[in-house]
Amino acid sequence: MGKFTTYETAWCPGCGNFAILNSLKTALEELGKEPNEVLMVAGIGQAAKTPQYISANSFCGLHGRALPAAVAAKIANEKLTVIVDSGDGDSYGEGGNHFIHNIRRNVNITHFVHDNQIYGLTKGQASPTSGEGLVTGVQTDGNRNTPLNPVLLAIASGAGFVARGFSGDSKQLAGIMREAILYPGYAFVDILQPCISFNKINTFAYYKNRVAPLGDDYDPADQLEAIKMSIEASEKIPTGILYREEKTEFHRKNRLLKDGVPLIEREPEESVLEDLIHSFI
Repeated sequence: MGKFTTYETAWCPGCGNFAILNSLKTALEELGKEPNEVLMVAGIGQAAKTPQYISANSFCGLHGRALPAAVAAKIANEKLTVIVDSGDGDSYGEGGNHFIHNIRRNVNITHFVHDNQIYGLTKGQASPTSGEGLVTGVQTDGNRNTPLNPVLLAIASGAGFVARGFSGDSKQLAGIMREAILYPGYAFVDILQPCISFNKINTFAYYKNRVAPLGDDYDPADQLEAIKMSIEASEKIPTGILYREEKTEFHRKNRLLKDGVPLIEREPEESVLEDLIHSFI
């Protein structure tokens, strides 16, 4: 029996979040993780409720501010497996700047984004990934903004691990999640999922007819090919690990942290604190 427990949710029956939660549970158990070793972090939204529905440490903060909390926790305690599980609005809208700049920092956390191309919690307005022309209760004349391509943005911003998954392919998704959690640095996975209540375009059938898992002959080390795969989404949507590059992660570049001793295990240097306090007097 697995060590991770999932709980009753407030999601709509048929929501893609259920499959993502189950894939996450599978990945953590296959990696042999203990619940006390894992910190789940989120902001606000339907996807951001995920930490509340699995038996791990959890933190849900402000809308769009999951990444700063996750990075701070990992810097303080390198031994934690830190996972951000949030939605496209939370991660790419309110949290867009954090998304870009934490790619640059390359702290060893994992970022799973439930991308249903709509704001599901706040009743269905267009999100950063909504298609142009999508009619919603707010965008009654259709969405006029060019949709964000998060995987292309991540590769262009220097992310070392970039993947795209689909909630309807649980086996592949759990495998991607395992690899993302194991990756030594910032790992990003955009997960396509239906919102059955507010997005009538990007349905389960829509994705099922378009997603195309990358073959065994695909080389994720080829950045130009990864960019090509991130753009290709008209007739077929490639899924899998699009790009992987070994990069020096944040702790190994930091003079204070690179010895591997977590901050929470260090004895505070009272003289340093006193000098800082007196410097403001």
